[in-house]
Amino acid sequence: MALFPLHLIPNNTRIDFMRWRMLTVGFMAVLMLASVGLIATKGFNYALDFTGGTSVELLFEKPADVDAVRDRLEEAGYPGAQVQTMGTATDLMIRLQPKDGGTDAEAINRTADEVLAAASSEDNPATIKGRSYVGPQVGQDLARNGIYAIVFVVLGFLIYIAFRFEWKFAVSAIITTLGDVLIVAGWFSLAGREFDLTLLAGLLTVMGFSINDTIVVFDRVRENFRSMRAEPLEILNTSINQTLSRTIITSVVAFLTVLALYIYGGGSLEGMSEAMMIGIVIGTASSILVACPLLTIGPLKVSKQDLLPKARDEEALARRP
Repeated sequence: MALFPLHLIPNNTRIDFMRWRMLTVGFMAVLMLASVGLIATKGFNYALDFTGGTSVELLFEKPADVDAVRDRLEEAGYPGAQVQTMGTATDLMIRLQPKDGGTDAEAINRTADEVLAAASSEDNPATIKGRSYVGPQVGQDLARNGIYAIVFVVLGFLIYIAFRFEWKFAVSAIITTLGDVLIVAGWFSLAGREFDLTLLAGLLTVMGFSINDTIVVFDRVRENFRSMRAEPLEILNTSINQTLSRTIITSVVAFLTVLALYIYGGGSLEGMSEAMMIGIVIGTASSILVACPLLTIGPLKVSKQDLLPKARDEEALARRP
């Protein structure tokens, strides 16, 4: 018995994406420049992972509601406090920025007492197990490691795609992927959301998702360049249309999964989930409307000669029916 097929997009679409290539690439460039401008002028609202702050460990009599504790701390004047369990549901680690920015012992003790008063409730009181101050040097190390991670990922993508396809494809894919990340980062700069390590993880995930979609389209482009007798614009259009259904279905499933994480994952995962949802939408659009059009512009313009079979592939291609 055949299962009913899922088709969000028909398999035989003939949309002329290349007709709008200058418009879509130009719009992407405008968004990238606007994002760079926002990040350069407004910057990010860095969380405690990057700025440092006071750390307070509380022990509750009963399992604590993390979201409720976070809400009470916000009402007490500590927005953006990081609240997480430490091994058991009764042991919470709370990291936040002191109201007065003090770093001496008196300021730490005052902050810890205020945190205790705000986090405790009549039916579930807490006691302080420990208190300390995490200096900004830790934040600088984390920021530097985050930059190293992004550079490492970009270089890895560039080497892999250049080896598998051709340098023009590698440059086009990196431009598209970095554009997606810049746009998502620009949104968080504009919105003023706290930039922490979970949000950084979301940005790295956006890179992976975007490059995956782009490689799928590029793989079909390479096959069609070797098998079709047509102009490059027609081959690129055909390749996008042939992978359109797969791209949309994959993106919808991934978006729904991350949406569930956003709704039910709690406040600590909201930043990462939001970054991934925006990145999925932007990445899907860019893999369809930007990645291939870049292969028709200036030095990135691709031709049949760029994708001629390598000597080691000719024998295998000759055996194909």
